Amino acid sequence: MVAIPTESSYGLAVDPRDPGAVAAVLRIKGRPEGQALPVVGGAVADLERLGLRLDLAVLAPVVAAWPAALTVVVPCDAGLPAACGLPSLAVRVPAHPALAGLLRSLERAVTATSANRSGEAPATRVEEVLDLLRGEPAIVIDDGVLPGGPPSTIVEIRGGRLVVSRSGRHPVGSWIGD
Repeated sequence: MVAIPTESSYGLAVDPRDPGAVAAVLRIKGRPEGQALPVVGGAVADLERLGLRLDLAVLAPVVAAWPAALTVVVPCDAGLPAACGLPSLAVRVPAHPALAGLLRSLERAVTATSANRSGEAPATRVEEVLDLLRGEPAIVIDDGVLPGGPPSTIVEIRGGRLVVSRSGRHPVGSWIGD
């Protein structure tokens, strides 16, 4: 497990295909089962290697906006461990320079759920991350104090168009439905 910086707070990164690693994240967070873990990649191809289809015409505005703090929920194989049994998964290509560089060097997608116990505020300081991960085999990438604030904007495909399901850090334009 690696604690990674994102645009707003620290996240927990593991291989989204590894059931044991995904289970460890859920345990550390105290997260209820049945809630998928969001995934980030350094490029669209990293996400597509997980079996995700990002070439759908409706997704073109999202893909064109990446890298950004803009997440899209896409259909996926419910058997992907990070999906936690659900038929969809939240994914993005982040704009945070350190994270983007790490992901490009890995050439693979990783989970990026906030580094906190469920229901608590996301960690913006390394000390908070170290407290969360005390006693766990983990690496922490120290990027200093992160700004906090709004998380990524989340859009979903509904009725063949994109709809905002969570307003966040990324502004959305006229390409988004109601």
